[in-house]
Amino acid sequence: MTDRELIEGCLKGDAQCEQLLYERFSPKMFALCLRYGRNREEAEDILQDGFIRVFRKLHTFKFEGSFEGWIRRIMVHTALKLLKKSSNKNEFSNLDEVRGEKVESRAVTNLSEQELMDLINSMPEGYRTVFNLYVIEGYKHNEIAELLDIGESTSRSQLLKARKFLQSALKHLQMMLI
Repeated sequence: MTDRELIEGCLKGDAQCEQLLYERFSPKMFALCLRYGRNREEAEDILQDGFIRVFRKLHTFKFEGSFEGWIRRIMVHTALKLLKKSSNKNEFSNLDEVRGEKVESRAVTNLSEQELMDLINSMPEGYRTVFNLYVIEGYKHNEIAELLDIGESTSRSQLLKARKFLQSALKHLQMMLI
């Protein structure tokens, strides 16, 4: 069944189409939710809330561009809304520019996907959120600033701090490999 057929079925209230749509997109969206949530349970909440929004807003999808991208955007916004509710904004303020240390590529290539995800998830929430939005989702700093209600310079600083955090963690792992 194509995405269009699934969407049209969902719009007609077909429960089987709703289930198929969820099954088709939930694994990728759950991976996205895991990047934003502090733990698995929070990621599951984001996924559930996100799909509720997907189904509520499905009538607004105009069949222009990627349907998966449309769902992804809803999931990101759902995650950010949850983070704003539970987040401490102090994490985003008064940050200095940071220069990262060089890490040998061998340390990165020896990491499994799960180990890399664990490193990203171990970052403070502000770093992780900006890192995900900028590096993985492709948002620009001005967009991140608007989404998170922070300054562009804060977004840049958070990204630099996130990179430094990851570089430090990778350097530590590299030393353990030697």
